[in-house]
Amino acid sequence: MRITMVGTGYVGLVSGTCFADFGHQVTCVDKNVDKIAALDRGVIPIYEPDLDRLVEANVRAGRLAFSTELPEAVANSDAVFIAVGTPSRRGDGHADLSYVYAAAREIAVNLKDFTVVITKSTVPVGTGDEVERLIRDTNPQADVAVASNPEFLREGAAIRDFKHPDRIVVGTDDERARKIIAEIYRPLYLNQAPVMFTGRRTAELIKYAANAFLATKITFINEIADLAEKVGADVQEIARGIGLDNRIGAKFLHAGPGFGGSCFPKDTRALVKTAQDHETPIRIVEAVLSVNEIRKRAMARKVAAVFGGSLRGKTVALLGLTFKPNTDDMRESPSIPLVTALQDLGATIKAYDPVGMEQARNELTDVTYCSGPYECAEGADALVIVTEWEQFRALDLGRLKQQMACPVMVDLRNVYRPSEVAAHGFKYESVGRPSPSPG
Repeated sequence: MRITMVGTGYVGLVSGTCFADFGHQVTCVDKNVDKIAALDRGVIPIYEPDLDRLVEANVRAGRLAFSTELPEAVANSDAVFIAVGTPSRRGDGHADLSYVYAAAREIAVNLKDFTVVITKSTVPVGTGDEVERLIRDTNPQADVAVASNPEFLREGAAIRDFKHPDRIVVGTDDERARKIIAEIYRPLYLNQAPVMFTGRRTAELIKYAANAFLATKITFINEIADLAEKVGADVQEIARGIGLDNRIGAKFLHAGPGFGGSCFPKDTRALVKTAQDHETPIRIVEAVLSVNEIRKRAMARKVAAVFGGSLRGKTVALLGLTFKPNTDDMRESPSIPLVTALQDLGATIKAYDPVGMEQARNELTDVTYCSGPYECAEGADALVIVTEWEQFRALDLGRLKQQMACPVMVDLRNVYRPSEVAAHGFKYESVGRPSPSPG
């Protein structure tokens, strides 16, 4: 199959590369000349494990190419995927669909033979209808079918998720489109990945419903964690106890500082706005958004509570800045409101993240960025684990204690066992677990 991927962001680059690895002929198109030039040199604009190797292999094999020229790529394609950004629109929280609609118009002008135009960007229900209208208004002679194929990729595990998906959701009623998309995903049939064909609007809503439900699970266990702290219970054992119920499941029941990233915050906001527009408000999701925002800043008060509520003159060292491990993505990361709240409380901030510091510098000011966890801890009054990178799971606690001005660890990801840290003489605070006495 000949495929054009419009957009070389997270979804477009990973999807296009994996399609090429399946054996398809893929051209990834982007208007950003510098980004395309960098990709041609083998420079990957995002951090995703194994992506650089996969890009190099498929470029070398002649199956993957990068271009700023959309007309030629579209004219020669069987399928064109729209994978441009849909950020929250400033001021109202709706998804900004301007990039999607601009891509649809440009694609329409260059369509030749029958082509399937597939929306892979996360878009509100009904967007496919508008994309189809724009294409037909722009090019009434176009022989085209418009489908929805939402992505379900986790940053940090995107390649595995693409090649071993829980499901592939395709929204189309056009039989020709079904055959082409089925052929595109045919290599996954060997992995017995279920392909679910449904209506276009249903497919669009499946994506939003899935993200909203996962965000709800995270927020639910975070509120249970707060209660567990008050009553002396252990939220990790609670999560295991309810997660063993197969009606609930264990995933996304990890208490922490709140969810962030490129998907959950903007998608839940967009779903809330869509529901309000249709006069069917989703109160649960509205509450999830509110609780999550409050929680991020509340984590600063958790640090301050160790020092009686004041951080004046204190140095706080943060380990991890990205919203999750194995990515350099800082979008909506809990570290951003955490840092600003700690600074408002008077703290001086040091920070280290294995790959996210370049992006963090665009978001966080008045922060001393360090080259490693031990340099970060040097002279600090408190060490806060914000992101659960593997590098932070086996720190030398004895060395940390010697380097810190005050042996205080606030573990917002429950990486360590409380008794283990306390045995090294630390004052240890975690999320939703009883605080042990220092050894």
